[in-house]
Amino acid sequence: MSVVPTTIAPEVEAAVAGFMLTQAQMTEVVERMTKEIKMGLARDTHPRAVIKCFVSYVQDLPTGKERGKYLALDLGGSNFRVLLVDLKSNTDIDIVSKSFVIASSMLSGPGKDLFDFIANCLADFCKEQRLQGEAIPLGFTFSFPLQQQGLTKGILVTWTKGFSCEGVVGKNVVALLQEAIERRGDLKINIVAILNDTVGTLMSCAFTSRNCRIGLIVGTGSNACYVEKTVNAECFENYQTSPKPHMIINAEWGAFGDNGVLDFVRTPYDRIVDKVTPNPGKQTFEKCISGMYMGELVRLVLVDLMAKGLIFAGERSEKIQTQWNFQTSYLSDIESDSPGDFRNCSKVINQLGLVGNHVRDKLHLRYICEAVSSRSAKLCSCGLVTLINKMNINDVSVGIDGSVYRFHPRYHDLLMFHMTKLLRPGIKFELLESDDGSGKGAALIAATAVQNQASK
Repeated sequence: MSVVPTTIAPEVEAAVAGFMLTQAQMTEVVERMTKEIKMGLARDTHPRAVIKCFVSYVQDLPTGKERGKYLALDLGGSNFRVLLVDLKSNTDIDIVSKSFVIASSMLSGPGKDLFDFIANCLADFCKEQRLQGEAIPLGFTFSFPLQQQGLTKGILVTWTKGFSCEGVVGKNVVALLQEAIERRGDLKINIVAILNDTVGTLMSCAFTSRNCRIGLIVGTGSNACYVEKTVNAECFENYQTSPKPHMIINAEWGAFGDNGVLDFVRTPYDRIVDKVTPNPGKQTFEKCISGMYMGELVRLVLVDLMAKGLIFAGERSEKIQTQWNFQTSYLSDIESDSPGDFRNCSKVINQLGLVGNHVRDKLHLRYICEAVSSRSAKLCSCGLVTLINKMNINDVSVGIDGSVYRFHPRYHDLLMFHMTKLLRPGIKFELLESDDGSGKGAALIAATAVQNQASK
């Protein structure tokens, strides 16, 4: 029986050393992020802050008593969903949903075409659900950086995640969608709230877990929201006079580091990835964490090591040489192999057009994947610890959604481990997988918005 090698070659260790964050570096990230969040909240420093801490205009967490039928629209990537959510009780919720794919040409075409397409899909769904005659309130989950000026007014700050439709940045996306709905003339839909997917995730978890105070997304992109004291949300015009004590803040933490404060934890590979994205110099923190970039980081390390003959020596692969060809799902596959077993790893290697007969190469590939995903989880832990410290609470639940958290075999455990090390002793926290935050959360915000309108 052949002995499985367990040691990593020093050259491979050196290649990924920059991803191996120390406890001291993580503590420094928390300190720097705390400073940036305070700048985002304060009216004087907000314009130049990179973590914008946008006011969500959502001040009420669910009571668990919300009832009724609501539509939800979830736009956060090239797939979007329309949902009909029927809140029958706090345990009985009926959700019917349908997914639609946005053609890649539409991601960079005129914004009007995008919103007309969404309105058409909404109409199709309403016909299928026999809702044409009913005026149903809609909650619109829009998972791009949004400056909200009210519950139904959100200005797109910048496109991310591969979108670049013209005529949308700087505009109120609620009005753009409402206009597209009205152009059709056959739909009675009233958009009562626009929200970010993190806010939906928080609301969805808070419906059943009363101490949920943070919503986190780690998927294609990464962002978080949290519950702040209204008096600290200085960009809210009524921050000193509002009768409501809390405000959900959409941190937009993906942009942390756009001013250089994260350069001390970035690697040369991060800089290469940044240059080939549609938004160079932007979303620095997100590019170190989220699923859109993890696979490409691994690929760049592989290309580097293959060129030096240190991994898959003598092999060539067209796929490996092509940008974005190493999918982030490969990291989850490779890391779900138990130690010494390389079944999934071998499949991925074959999919990449490599033979990879040497166990040492498989060991090294797994080591590279672990380095990239561990750094992602460490930085995410830093962010969550920053928010928990900012709220100064001792018992908190975090609602989490996104493909990286859902499908990576170690991500939850890595967050638990590193958060525990970073938080002061005695703080209790739990991480909850969100149950359809973008859908159920949007419906809950629509429900609280309708309740508030009725009570005025």
